[in-house]
Amino acid sequence: MSILTIFITGLFAGGLTCLAVQGGLLASSIAQQKSTKLPITSFLISRLVAYTILGLMLGALGSIVQLSIQARVILQVAVAIFMIGTALNLIDAHPIFRYFVIQPPKFLTRMVKNQSRSKEIFAPALLGAMTVLIPCGATQAMMAYAVSTGSATQGAITMFVFILGTSPLFYVLGYAAKRAGSSVGATFNKIAAAAIILIALYNLLGALSLAGINLTQGPSNTGTQQNAQVVQSASIYFTDFGYKTMPEVINVKAGSQVTLHLVNESGAGCIQAFTIPAYNIQTIVPVGKSEKVTFIAPSSPQQLSFMCSMGMYKGYINVL
Repeated sequence: MSILTIFITGLFAGGLTCLAVQGGLLASSIAQQKSTKLPITSFLISRLVAYTILGLMLGALGSIVQLSIQARVILQVAVAIFMIGTALNLIDAHPIFRYFVIQPPKFLTRMVKNQSRSKEIFAPALLGAMTVLIPCGATQAMMAYAVSTGSATQGAITMFVFILGTSPLFYVLGYAAKRAGSSVGATFNKIAAAAIILIALYNLLGALSLAGINLTQGPSNTGTQQNAQVVQSASIYFTDFGYKTMPEVINVKAGSQVTLHLVNESGAGCIQAFTIPAYNIQTIVPVGKSEKVTFIAPSSPQQLSFMCSMGMYKGYINVL
């Protein structure tokens, strides 16, 4: 998932779904202050810092064990199911979907609400940090995604960008959401649910790709047998938008030894985790670094896929 996608999700889905609880707590805290700008700012900054730390911890949790490709597939499918269940709970599709929402202990909820009644100037900041104890539906879905990144850095970036995306709406609509009618709240939830489901389906497609199920095939190699430039080595460049190959179309001979030179120019996120599912090859190439991967091509003509660790960015090697 790109940083832009995460930010937009926070902007439109995260902010909307969290206003009902966290926005209401913020409003009740601000009501006891003489000024509003400083309390809102302190609330949002502390909330941003707290969730960034949480994202770092979640990403680290996902990286404790080096996940196999099969384990990544299972984790991504589980995350997608959790996100879809969360989305359906937002629109009250069925009572069973309420089990997809993690409810914090009641004493934590009471503690957070008590802090919102405090007249101390630090109360909004403390309240902002404590909102990690009562994450809303969209935030819980993004937390699950942070775990699936398997990286402390990427987990922190994920939650930082997501919460940053929620901030403008919190700032502008923090008061209005509490006064909005139920019909407005229902509309907000429908928009948020749609956004979460789209992201979940995107993750599910990535998991299927990792499992070797490609619903979207690469360019057909039919007819490339004649006049095709066959190579034994090729370069793959990691960019902001995925993978770029040199030569543009990689054709290799069946059963031959193939060497791939991996050069990360600017690829962040899961792009750094280069994967060839058919060979269970996984290698991390940080930005500015390069690696070399060597393998024996399949013995029969086919299309060999390579992709990032989440199956979201991919490319193909034609085996002739």
